[in-house]
Amino acid sequence: MNPFLGWRAIRFCLQEKDIFRTHLRAILRASAFGNIKLMYPMISCLNELEAANELVAQYQQELKTEGIAYDPNMEIGLMIEIPSAALIADTLAKRAKFFSIGSNDLIQYCMAVDRLNEKIAHLYEPTHPALLRLVKMTVEAAHRRGIWSGVCGEIASDLTMVPLLLGMGVDELSVAPPYVAQVKYLIRRIKISEARELADFALQCESPTDTRAKAQAFVHGIAPSLFENQG
Repeated sequence: MNPFLGWRAIRFCLQEKDIFRTHLRAILRASAFGNIKLMYPMISCLNELEAANELVAQYQQELKTEGIAYDPNMEIGLMIEIPSAALIADTLAKRAKFFSIGSNDLIQYCMAVDRLNEKIAHLYEPTHPALLRLVKMTVEAAHRRGIWSGVCGEIASDLTMVPLLLGMGVDELSVAPPYVAQVKYLIRRIKISEARELADFALQCESPTDTRAKAQAFVHGIAPSLFENQG
């Protein structure tokens, strides 16, 4: 009944293997012609990751037998968008080349909030300490295993969140095109030591409102020109 808790993403792929096979073979074949990476969506447990990786290995062997080129070193990673995945990130990192933290879904699953529901939209809070700790936990797990971790979703383009994410060690931000210039401008003005201090404060702070206020003050202080035309 609730599609966000139902049959979608990797759950659909692992049950509809004919469709998944077409997708995976196409991605593998494309990898022979450019810098292609493969990322599994909505991983919630180790079994899903291992099952998907086994299918990739199977289709790699198929292509090899058929004499079709592919990149055997193509990076395979996964999205961290379910709290259970963040909590076992260290285990998942052993079997992946990168993490992409899907912030939109991670916030919704963490807070049990539909951000499109106006009655509870106020609870959709990226600076909630639970969400920040899940991000930090994921990044640290990735780095312990020598892999990189990025963030996609709206918070990657949120100027208030950028220094917090950098301070927590995020390696890459997937930013919507209209915001790339602003985010780059801001990043150039951030001292990583100050970003880490801000992140440390946020991870210990009990109030999402206080965290957002401090982060906003930080950003306004180092890049005021980004806000000159705002009310």
